[in-house]
Amino acid sequence: VQAITYFARALGAARSGNPEAARIDIAKLAELRDKLRDAKDAYWSEQVDIQRQVATAWVLYAEGKRSEARDAMNAAADAEDKTEKHPVTPGVPKPARGLYGEMLLDSGNANEALTAFEATLKKEPNRLGAYVGAAKSAQKAGDQAKANEYYKKIVAIADSADNSRTEVAEARAHLKPQ
Repeated sequence: VQAITYFARALGAARSGNPEAARIDIAKLAELRDKLRDAKDAYWSEQVDIQRQVATAWVLYAEGKRSEARDAMNAAADAEDKTEKHPVTPGVPKPARGLYGEMLLDSGNANEALTAFEATLKKEPNRLGAYVGAAKSAQKAGDQAKANEYYKKIVAIADSADNSRTEVAEARAHLKPQ
């Protein structure tokens, strides 16, 4: 539970342009990882280390080290892809592969971002954030048919849910006849 808090704070700080604050929580993640390793808890030490890697990648991105950040984020996503979810836990709050897609999309690599979001959806189906990323990536890559497909899935998933989400409103607006 502590790791999720440190991860969320580190990720939020890095993505808000405050890498110094993120580093404090990344150090806490490293401490927790080491404690788990010392306790011979391989699964959880690996999960915490993946969170540390993801947050570190976003710190690099915030510092303008875009290529290094993408490499680090891809490595974190690869590490997460190789692990199986523990049977008594929910999925990760935000998959590393999806966060990699967000980084790629933000840096203007729409085709690569689309591939990352589609990989996320293959491993973790029906993630609204992954559908949003896939739709935006497809649209920026010029694949309107695929963008429409993903926007329709966003609307379908959110049909009986909170309709005040910006992403859902954008999907509905995109699908309205012009």
